[in-house]
Amino acid sequence: MPENKRPTEDGGGSGYTPSSPVKRTLAWVGLAYVLILLALTTYFFFTAKSLGNLGPLLALPGLIGLGAVALVSWRTTGRPGKWPATALAAICWLLALATLPLAAAGLMSNFGG
Repeated sequence: MPENKRPTEDGGGSGYTPSSPVKRTLAWVGLAYVLILLALTTYFFFTAKSLGNLGPLLALPGLIGLGAVALVSWRTTGRPGKWPATALAAICWLLALATLPLAAAGLMSNFGG
């Protein structure tokens, strides 16, 4: 048998363990925040003005992500239960939907004359 095709001594495992679905969902939420902060930083570098009134905009990824994490956690581990997870997701997404016009208004208030 050639030397490079010999099985490893520890049982042949590659050592790769994929992340849980909850961790992957939180990573997507983090990516949304990174992209928002990248856009804010880029705008500041090009215009030398910072944007204000962005609280509702920064709350949107967290609200959407919390609803998604509740459902993903229920589907993978069975906790917190079907109805509490669904209710939490619905409340979070309805709050995000209600916050969306506030976020748009806060963002557009920076560009008015």
